[in-house]
Amino acid sequence: MPFDVSRSTALVAGSLVLAVLALAGHRLAQTGAATTPEVAVPLEPVRSTRARPRLVVHVVGAVRRPGLYRLRDGARVADAVARAGGATPGAELAALNLAAPLVDGVQVLVPTRVRSGGAASTGPGSATTAGARATAPKPSLSSATVEELDGLPGVGPITAQRIVEYRTEHGPFASVDDLDAVPGIGPTRIEQLRDLVTP
Repeated sequence: MPFDVSRSTALVAGSLVLAVLALAGHRLAQTGAATTPEVAVPLEPVRSTRARPRLVVHVVGAVRRPGLYRLRDGARVADAVARAGGATPGAELAALNLAAPLVDGVQVLVPTRVRSGGAASTGPGSATTAGARATAPKPSLSSATVEELDGLPGVGPITAQRIVEYRTEHGPFASVDDLDAVPGIGPTRIEQLRDLVTP
C-alpha cells in the first residue's frame, strides 16, 4: 500500500506546515503589537463662544447726555465720555484721566471748569459774594446733611445719601480718603472733593 503511506505522510507534513505557519503568524502579531506605540490623538480645547463681557458705567457731570452706558471690556474713560455725547464746552477734561481703564459699575464724573470769581465779576457786590464763598466753612463729611452734601460738585442726592448711611453705620470719617469705602465714589471723585470738604 505505497499509495496510502505517501498520502498520509503528505497529510501529516501539510498539517505540520500549517501549524508552524499559524504559530509564526501568532508570534509576529504579538511582536508587532508590542513594538507599535499607541498614538494618542491630541484633544483640542473647546473654544468659548461667550461674548466678551460688557461694562455698565454711569457718566455724569459736564457731558451732553449723562446716563448709564454699556461699553466693551477694556474701554477707557474717554470711550465713556464719547458715548455720553462728548464733553460740554464748560468741561474741565484736564482734571480727568481719559486714559484710565473702566471697571464695571463705576461712575465717571466729568468736572466743570471753575471760574475765577474776582476776575470774571462785573456787577457791584460780586466781589463780596466771591469773598463770602471763599471764606465759607467747608462741610464736614461726619456731620453735613444730605442737602449740604448734595450741593457739592459731582455729588447728587443718591451719593449724598450713601455718605450719610455709611457714617451712620461705620462712624465719623477720619479722613477724606475714607470716602473710597462709600459705594459709587472712586479716586477721581475723592480728588475733586479733597479741598472742598473736611472729615
